[in-house]
Amino acid sequence: MMLTVLSCIVFEHDPLFVVLAVMILAIGSVLTVRLYARVRRTHGDLKHLWLLLSGLIAGGSIWSTHFVAMIAYSSPLVLGYDLGLSAFSLLVAVAGTTAGLMISSLTQRSFLIEVGGVVFGASIAAMHFIGIEAMRVSGILTLSAPYVAAAVVLSWIFGAIATNRLARPVTRYCKYGAMISLILAVASLHFVAMTGVDILPLRLDGSVKDLVSNQLVGIAIVFTMSVLMLSATITYSIDNANTEVADTRLNHIANHDPLTGLPNRAALDFHLEGALARVFNDNARMIVLSCNLTRFKQVNEVLGHAGGDALLRHVANGLSQYLETGEYVARISGDEFAIVGKPVYFRGDMLDLCKRVQKIVGLPMTWQGEEIRASCCVGYATYPDHATSGAHLMEAAEQAMHRAKAAGGNAALCYDTQKDQQIRDRSALAMDLGNALRNGEFELFYQLQNHVVTRDVTGVEVLLRWNHPSRGRVAPDEFVPIAEKTGQIRDIGAWTLRTACREAAGWTLPVKVAVNVAPVQLSDPQFPDIVAHALRETGLKPERLELEITETGIIADTTHALQVIHQLKRLGVRVAMDDFGTGYSSLATLQAFPFDKIKIDREFIKDLGANKQSEAIVRATIILGESLGIPVLAEGVETEDHLAFLARLGCSEVQGYLFGKPMPTADLRVALMIPAPVRSGSPDQEAARISQVA
Repeated sequence: MMLTVLSCIVFEHDPLFVVLAVMILAIGSVLTVRLYARVRRTHGDLKHLWLLLSGLIAGGSIWSTHFVAMIAYSSPLVLGYDLGLSAFSLLVAVAGTTAGLMISSLTQRSFLIEVGGVVFGASIAAMHFIGIEAMRVSGILTLSAPYVAAAVVLSWIFGAIATNRLARPVTRYCKYGAMISLILAVASLHFVAMTGVDILPLRLDGSVKDLVSNQLVGIAIVFTMSVLMLSATITYSIDNANTEVADTRLNHIANHDPLTGLPNRAALDFHLEGALARVFNDNARMIVLSCNLTRFKQVNEVLGHAGGDALLRHVANGLSQYLETGEYVARISGDEFAIVGKPVYFRGDMLDLCKRVQKIVGLPMTWQGEEIRASCCVGYATYPDHATSGAHLMEAAEQAMHRAKAAGGNAALCYDTQKDQQIRDRSALAMDLGNALRNGEFELFYQLQNHVVTRDVTGVEVLLRWNHPSRGRVAPDEFVPIAEKTGQIRDIGAWTLRTACREAAGWTLPVKVAVNVAPVQLSDPQFPDIVAHALRETGLKPERLELEITETGIIADTTHALQVIHQLKRLGVRVAMDDFGTGYSSLATLQAFPFDKIKIDREFIKDLGANKQSEAIVRATIILGESLGIPVLAEGVETEDHLAFLARLGCSEVQGYLFGKPMPTADLRVALMIPAPVRSGSPDQEAARISQVA
């Protein structure tokens, strides 16, 4: 059969028209595959439009290929073509291929993909045989059933393969396999079927009317398909151009800051990696600056967000305009910019870049008739001294910037491994601190407070300890400042207060329990309610609770602090001034606030007997307390000499290692001979209750 088909192509067809038919089919197949790819990638009305265009090109290409190949069929018995049937065959080709492509595009994975390909192949066969029926010959035309069957099956198979390769690609070359399959589906159907055509001549006159000649058919086909393919090509090109423009726009949006137009962090990371690669084998150093505007929050408050945005744009424009060629600037957060410098060889070049950046940032801007000047602090790091990758280099520069910001002024500091590692450790500790209360990692320790003369226990001070799961026990002076800065001290302090009150309420010995209050807690208007709720729920008598407040927590807003302390006093709670002698410790504070106790800081007690200044301060404080009628407690008492000195001066109470180190709850109960109380509730439930109250 194969030799017969090849013989038909070679000896019964004009090679020029066969080549023309193949060209039309090849171009049509390429366009069909490209357009069908659009169909599978789009949705809604746009999908339907692409589908219609795909079907029009596919059907038109098949129809054109058929009739050009029929013109190539060399037979004197062919008289012409019926116009109506020829037009109908075009309609069948377009409708059938559109239906096949639509079916295969309905799913991403199911067998409908191949079913659509079979329908596509069937439409090729239907169009071909209608086209044969449209051919008028001077004789009787017969078709060989085996050749017809083989041709139809081949069109089905190659049609299914084409849609399979398009919808189920395994490599990027599958689309070319789909194009070849479409060509084979049409070509195999046509030439195998034409091999089975036999015309029995009856007459050789051309008297049949209303037929279209081969020449006219050829001209019409070439013109029609040229217009169709040109239209499809233009449409596809326009869509590609629009897609590229949209992609470029999206890429610009994704990599640039919308307010200033500067590159963002994503673009900075990409640029930085490329810049590092270019200096990898050089002796130069790559410098990266992190620049943060100082007091930008105040600018927003005074000028409004519009003024703040204008200042950011002004700074961005200045950096873009005045930085030198080869220097790169990006905006990476609200008021933070990053500058990647040129490769440098001397430290002086690094400092020069920092000064130039600060000078550019400080250029004046006119806003609503007023001159506004910004300033900035700068941190910088260099490759390969401080990091070996772009991300780590930027991180090092940011850490140096945060240290410069903390230093105040318009500082420009280089990354310092030891100092900035401490900042990183504090940041990591702050993150862990957020889960510590929920995970039950906090524990209360207690230190005894004793009467100077009788040595009886008069109270205990509550001391917070953090049992970190990986770091072990973290000292309070490490995590408490972090908790105060982040505001987490509110929940931690509420938990401490509630837990201490519950513990003390179960003691048979009615001694006082002293709890430290952070300045953040004192500034909270709800703090008196938190204290009241803890007392009500635990049943602790108010006079047994003593809240220790430092003067630092008072001076920020003395009016509010005085109001809160009076509310606490109305609850019956005692209030003590902690760490007296350090900080401000003004007499005006003692006069204005109704303190129930003064606590002398341990720094003065440890030098008793060796430092006359410390002795004088301790003596003056005790006399002052006696004059004001306020009892005095001395912290840090470690020796009998300390105790004897304080007893001679008339100090009321002491606290220190002489009577015991801070101890956990179990040891405290043993010291006070108190049975363990019954506990209820998990740490999670307790933390949740504290959060609700706070």
